[in-house]
Amino acid sequence: MPATPAWPPQSTPRLFVDQPLAQGMQVRIDGGQAHYLVSVMRMKAGDPVKLFDDRSGEWLATAAQISKRDLILDLVERLREREAVPDLWLCAAPIKKGRIDWVAEKACELGVDRLVPVLTRRTVIDRLNLDRLRTHMIEAAEQCGRTALPRLDEPVKLAALLRDWPADRALFFADETGGAPALEAMRATPGPAAILIGPEGGFDAAEREAIRALPTAVGIALGPRILRAETAAAAAVSLWMGAAGDW
Repeated sequence: MPATPAWPPQSTPRLFVDQPLAQGMQVRIDGGQAHYLVSVMRMKAGDPVKLFDDRSGEWLATAAQISKRDLILDLVERLREREAVPDLWLCAAPIKKGRIDWVAEKACELGVDRLVPVLTRRTVIDRLNLDRLRTHMIEAAEQCGRTALPRLDEPVKLAALLRDWPADRALFFADETGGAPALEAMRATPGPAAILIGPEGGFDAAEREAIRALPTAVGIALGPRILRAETAAAAAVSLWMGAAGDW
């Protein structure tokens, strides 16, 4: 006999909904998400949808009512609990539009728990659209299968970040002047951690001195080549996840 097809299929649309989900409830989907399901995915009554709420995990729902502007979905069963997220923060100086969006997207895909925009003396971006960054992270979570969204902080000045730094969290900072090989340093320093990435022009001398004065700060090197800020962020996060066993 042929094998029973997996339910729901791997091609099932997956969406984030910002409300608590529970067995047996109905969920109304409208706006851009409804357009995606109705006009792009051509959803019909009875078709499956995966939903996650950043609270209770991932759920299977089916389309109960469909109109041009909205849908009513019936929650059928919980597929997964909310995932345990590796305890890693990414503290990154805002960079040019498009590139900072990419950083937010990849931070989510790579499993970061928290994204902290950090304002430094050489930061060239004076305004940051947090709603846009959150949208990029939501779309990344929908695509990559995350059930927990990264936290997104308001921008903070570097001096304030260092002043309030928790004593039990390592701070790996990409040091352009040289540091320990990143992977070796991360393996040698397990536990809660954060990665600090500077702006396009890097940290200035006073900032670098202030970071190094932090007891839990560890300067790291990311190889022999000069990396763009967004590349350094993705590379450092990937190395930490590998050292922590998340990959």
